[in-house]
Amino acid sequence: MSTELMLDVGQANELKLAFRRAEWTPADIKKFCEGDLASKLLPVVRGCGDVVIAKHVIDMDADPFVPRGLELVSHQKQGQVEFDPQKIKLYVAKGQKNGKWMNGKKLQPEVDAQNPYNANLLDWYLVKENQKFIPADWRGKAVFFWATIYRGAHGYLCVRCVYVDDDGSCLSDYYWIDDDFADFDPAVVAGKSN
Repeated sequence: MSTELMLDVGQANELKLAFRRAEWTPADIKKFCEGDLASKLLPVVRGCGDVVIAKHVIDMDADPFVPRGLELVSHQKQGQVEFDPQKIKLYVAKGQKNGKWMNGKKLQPEVDAQNPYNANLLDWYLVKENQKFIPADWRGKAVFFWATIYRGAHGYLCVRCVYVDDDGSCLSDYYWIDDDFADFDPAVVAGKSN
């Protein structure tokens, strides 16, 4: 009996159908095929192991980080939140779309109606080992966490964001709420899990 793997058309189709049922993306398949992930899953496939999903719980009730030069104005406590990327969505208001800019004072009530996340989620993403969870569609955007509001030294209100560069690197910043926000300045809001 040969141990060399030969994948016929039927088996390739079975894999394709399994990936579709599990809602895999081409990027998921590429990542699965790289490195040794397949060898790590082989014991599970053969019934000799179990998959244990690591749970990341974020304390959204904790006092948020306050950058130097800012003071905390408001922070919506949101409990202990188990990280689920399906529950994290980007929101862009109608006034921000199609090349339009929307003033933050007009944008804020619209974002508030969408259940925005607070800055504790932003700070969780900034931890080096959590940056792998930053979605690829955040690249090239300043992504805002409107449920925490700060005040600068001159009295202006501001909201913090994470900017994700095209190479996936990220940094934290803030914008004055009096500024204008475009479609590349979305808010992070609670979405429904599938």
